[in-house]
Amino acid sequence: MMRRLALTAVASLAALSAAAPAATAASGPLPLPLPLPLLQDDAGTRLTVVVAGSGNPEADGRYELECGPAGGTHPVAAQACERLGQLEGEGADPFAPVPGNAMCTQQYGGEATARVTGTWHGRHVDATFRRTNGCEIARWNGLRPVLPNVR
Repeated sequence: MMRRLALTAVASLAALSAAAPAATAASGPLPLPLPLPLLQDDAGTRLTVVVAGSGNPEADGRYELECGPAGGTHPVAAQACERLGQLEGEGADPFAPVPGNAMCTQQYGGEATARVTGTWHGRHVDATFRRTNGCEIARWNGLRPVLPNVR
């Protein structure tokens, strides 16, 4: 059965190969395929990051981040856009909240809070971050350098 399928496929390809030059000559060149969409569309990334309570006056404040090309008032815009691209490539959603049933260590990472709003690759974002337990600390650290390094 497999041999019959293989022979049928080879015969079909041979017939198509023979017909292609005739079709091209009669109707002109074959059209080129349309380009594939880019895996990352950073042009749809425009975020506002507001950080408070970090204990570092240089980290606290409001920053604008645009990607594609990197810009805005974010102090390390290029690195932040690169990190967002990495996370998207991994299929991660850095703005998803910690699941309600997550088992988190009861450690306290400080009073720092952050809110990120805007669009990420064309998708609406409105996420809050804090450092109240191990899961929240890991979530914050996973988004560095979009969020500042605080202790």
